[in-house]
Amino acid sequence: MTDPSAEARPAETFAEVEDALLSRWPETRLEPSLDRIRAFTELLGDPQTAYPVIHLTGTNGKTSTSRMIDALLRSLNLRTGRFTSPHVEKMSERICVDGEPLSDEEFVRAFNDVAAYTHLVDASEAHPLSFFETVVGMAYSAFADAPVDVAVVEVGMGGSWDATNVVDAQVSVLLPIAVDHAQYLGDSTTAIALEKSGIIKAGGTAILAEQAPEVTEVLIQRATEVGATVAREGSEFGVVHRAPAVGGQTISLQGLRGRYDEIFLPAYGAHQAQNAALALAAVEAFVGEDPLGDEVVREAFAEVSTPGRLEIIRRSPTILLDAAHNPHGARATAVALEDSFTFSPLIGVIGVMGDKDVEGLLEAFEPHLSHLVCTQNSTPRSLSAARLGAAAREVFGEDRVTVLSNLADAIDRAATLAESPETDYAIGSGGVLVTGSVITVGEARALLKGRR
Repeated sequence: MTDPSAEARPAETFAEVEDALLSRWPETRLEPSLDRIRAFTELLGDPQTAYPVIHLTGTNGKTSTSRMIDALLRSLNLRTGRFTSPHVEKMSERICVDGEPLSDEEFVRAFNDVAAYTHLVDASEAHPLSFFETVVGMAYSAFADAPVDVAVVEVGMGGSWDATNVVDAQVSVLLPIAVDHAQYLGDSTTAIALEKSGIIKAGGTAILAEQAPEVTEVLIQRATEVGATVAREGSEFGVVHRAPAVGGQTISLQGLRGRYDEIFLPAYGAHQAQNAALALAAVEAFVGEDPLGDEVVREAFAEVSTPGRLEIIRRSPTILLDAAHNPHGARATAVALEDSFTFSPLIGVIGVMGDKDVEGLLEAFEPHLSHLVCTQNSTPRSLSAARLGAAAREVFGEDRVTVLSNLADAIDRAATLAESPETDYAIGSGGVLVTGSVITVGEARALLKGRR
């Protein structure tokens, strides 16, 4: 447990705030209850009731879709707050106002605004506030102080008992649901769907991605029970057409209020087109009856950025970063690679967390990678490069696997393999994909941008 007297003293620097937050229960230590976050937000004056909310859950695609929703809302001249997790490089990325992360000074202020109350919750509850619960409280308070016109909130994990779920969302977005975090959420898609359906609220609108029939049944049952309106991808809205383009893709979308043709989206893959359709439907449901207008949609999607999601971070050779960390996400990434790129060879650099479906992840990537460099990130949760390498040899074979525990060395080795004159491939045609974990991708991003 944290030292209450230490938390009562105002922090002066970003580093002090990081230390204070990281000293709390980590995001991976869960006790399924909303008691602590409710006690916390009540002490803060229930800031999450000061603005309408669009709430998102699902196995993959939450952050990209959140960023798209944010861009659409800002194109309508609405001031937005956006809460996403985890961060790619810097903790303050989790809390954005008007599309921009809080500055270091704003992040320190947001922490100090709530810090005096954290020890009160710690003392009154059976367990202390976690890192995630504290950052959620910071976000909700910062959005009320801004103030924002609407908040876009991504769950951390699950739905019903996720700390973000003290909001009463007007619009709930349920992205594709697959098995992930099975030790916390259940080992079947229906069990996970039941947990995630908890973000659907009475009188709201549920925007449902195309799902397995049994998952859709669970979600619609929840919506019926609470009296929420349902809009389904493939029925009320969806992707009409998409084609790869330089720097992304061109898409045509059928929304809830109108059709929008030949929209450029600077993101790769059919899954990102699907995310765009969900974002569009969510915003149309939020604003009401009228279509958004072609220029609004065109302008919003043109400015969307998706860091760490098939992001080109360097050329010669091309190095892509993608935070796929489960088989469902890896399959979507693999399809997008085949759809939008022509690397020969494509070399993978992978570092994963120890609690993930490593074999499923490797099997999803195996047909698409010529060689795999197994590595690890700097966190204690990371699976060791040696153990990952042993699993990878079972899937890829001995000759297609290299093990280097240092991430920088792994990236350098992959870049060399991608352009090696010793291969039969044309020099300059190879590429590198760094993947397996948001943390691995974040650390690679910092390295490749020349930062420490």
